[in-house]
Amino acid sequence: MGVHSDSWIRRKALEEGMIEPFVETQVRKASSEEPVVSYGLSSYGYDLRVSNEFKIFTNVFHTVVDPKLFDPRSFVDVTADACIIPPNSFALARSVEYFRIPRSVITICLGKSTYARCGIIVNVTPFEPEWEGHVTLEISNTTPLPAKVYANEGLAQVIFLEAAEPCEVSYAERNGKYMRQRGITCPRP
Repeated sequence: MGVHSDSWIRRKALEEGMIEPFVETQVRKASSEEPVVSYGLSSYGYDLRVSNEFKIFTNVFHTVVDPKLFDPRSFVDVTADACIIPPNSFALARSVEYFRIPRSVITICLGKSTYARCGIIVNVTPFEPEWEGHVTLEISNTTPLPAKVYANEGLAQVIFLEAAEPCEVSYAERNGKYMRQRGITCPRP
């Protein structure tokens, strides 16, 4: 199993639509020259952006968080340029980018250090071979203070690992329940 470099990621994104939209360089400043949390192609990965759609966890309705019988009242929907996550809480979001993972590839996705240094942890499961869709991102605020996450800026880095041989059964062939997800996808039993 090997890690892929920027040239492999660029080729797969541009020729095969592995990442759409694809940003070929590391963006660190907005057009107004204001700093942004970086996104785009990096040396051995791709820094994905978080969209402006968020589902912020709430306990207003005193629901139980049950992955087999998920109650959508557990979240408040927000569309904004930034999301304020309450102390010791979390939000779901989605990537701006739509991914199409090749059959011999699996990814690891880790939160960016800028957010990690603020107590904001990003949790994402691997993108399996032949999975495609927007990435649903879980953003945890581990601090006792409200935390701000900026839409349309970097949130996590995707590292692409290729196996020596393709898997026998891909995510698409298993009819994975999160295949071709669009928008933020809540748990499905």
